[in-house]
Amino acid sequence: MRELCAIVLAAGESRRMGSPKMLLPFNGMTVIEQVLTNIQAADTGDILVVLGSGRDEIIRAITKYPVIHCYNKNYKSGMLSSVQCGFASLPDHCRAALILPGDQPMIGPREISRVAHAWKESGKGIVMPVFNGRRGHPLIVDLKYRTEVFSLDGMQGLRVLADLHPDDIYEAETDDPSVLRDIDTREDYLNEINLIERDGRDNQV
Repeated sequence: MRELCAIVLAAGESRRMGSPKMLLPFNGMTVIEQVLTNIQAADTGDILVVLGSGRDEIIRAITKYPVIHCYNKNYKSGMLSSVQCGFASLPDHCRAALILPGDQPMIGPREISRVAHAWKESGKGIVMPVFNGRRGHPLIVDLKYRTEVFSLDGMQGLRVLADLHPDDIYEAETDDPSVLRDIDTREDYLNEINLIERDGRDNQV
C-alpha cells in the first residue's frame, strides 16, 4: 500500500516518564523499534519518524530500519507540531498519512493493517479505530487536508480536524483495546511489560 505512508511521532521529552521512553526495553527490543517492526509487518508504504528530544540516541537505535526521518525543532510546543513536521516531509507519492505515536508499541500489525484497509475500502479522508465508543490510534488523514493541518491551532491538536469534517470520517470498530493505550508513565510501562510476561508470548499480533 505504497500510497499510504506512516508518520511515527517520536519527538517528545518523556517528562512524565522521567527517562527517554522511546529507548526503553520492550519485548526484546526498544519501544521505538517495536513500533517500527509493527508498521513494517503491516506492509504500509514509507515510514517517516519525527524526531525531537533525544534525536541522536533514537537515530542510533533505529539505524537498521529502512525509514526516513525529520527533525521537529518546535517539539516542545506539542504533538501537533510533530504531525506538521511529518506532513511537510512526506514523499511526494503519499496520498494519506497513517499517524502513530511512538509510545504505542502495543498496537500490532493486525490492527494497523485493519485500519489501513478500512481507509482503502471506505474512501473516507479521515479513518480511526474505535474501541467501546472511544477513538484511538492509528489515525489516517488524507493529504487533501495537508494545508488545513498546517493551519490548526496547537492548543486544539489534530483531533479538531475530525470535528471540522464529520462527513468524511470512517470509524473502524475494533475489539482491540490497545488502540487506546499509550506509555506516558513508569506505571504504564510496567503494566505493558506485565501483560507480555503474563501472556507468555509476543502480543504484537
